[in-house]
Amino acid sequence: MTWEIFNTGADRYEAWYATREGHRVDQAERKLLAWLLHKFPLAESALEIGCGTGHFTAHLRGHGLFAVGLDRAPAMLATLRRVHPHLPAVLGDMHELPFSHGAFDLTVFITALEFLDRPVVALSEAIRVSRMGVVLIVLNKWSLGGLSRRWGKQAYGSRLAHARDYALPELVKLIRQVEPGRIEKYWWMSTLLPVGPVGFLSPIPIGDAIGLAVKLRPT
Repeated sequence: MTWEIFNTGADRYEAWYATREGHRVDQAERKLLAWLLHKFPLAESALEIGCGTGHFTAHLRGHGLFAVGLDRAPAMLATLRRVHPHLPAVLGDMHELPFSHGAFDLTVFITALEFLDRPVVALSEAIRVSRMGVVLIVLNKWSLGGLSRRWGKQAYGSRLAHARDYALPELVKLIRQVEPGRIEKYWWMSTLLPVGPVGFLSPIPIGDAIGLAVKLRPT
């Protein structure tokens, strides 16, 4: 999948979080991200892979992490540097990260893995540069939103129509096949459920977003 689909409309991408729906999704994903990060209490640094306009990179900084963003789309990074001028950000390919082994405590994907043609390569690279773990928030294939992205109103004319959503078993299988010798433990949780309060977290993967925290063995 080409990264060029993210090289237009970067300003609208950032502004979406101010809409009613964007605010709801943002609240839920922030709560899910906090739950995932809690699994790594000693982490001090993080690389957000596919950071876009830096919305969540800034949020990682708010959790006390030294956070760096990486994205392939120059327009996204231009918006990041305007909106979040204090954030370090790098133009780079998710499949060939320009960092040394173990450069960060954590690597983070937030609705980024779904848009990659070579997710195994990207995850392998994420694990390579991670000391402690990988954190993922992905769109759930078996949710109301997932059905809409494949057959409903979101299936046409939006970036989400290009997403390759994951069911939880697929996601776990994918991460385990990448570097099985380094996977020590993983946890998951789901949010954006069809009913219930905003930000409610469920261990049953029926929400529109699935979070996975993967603890790595030291190299």
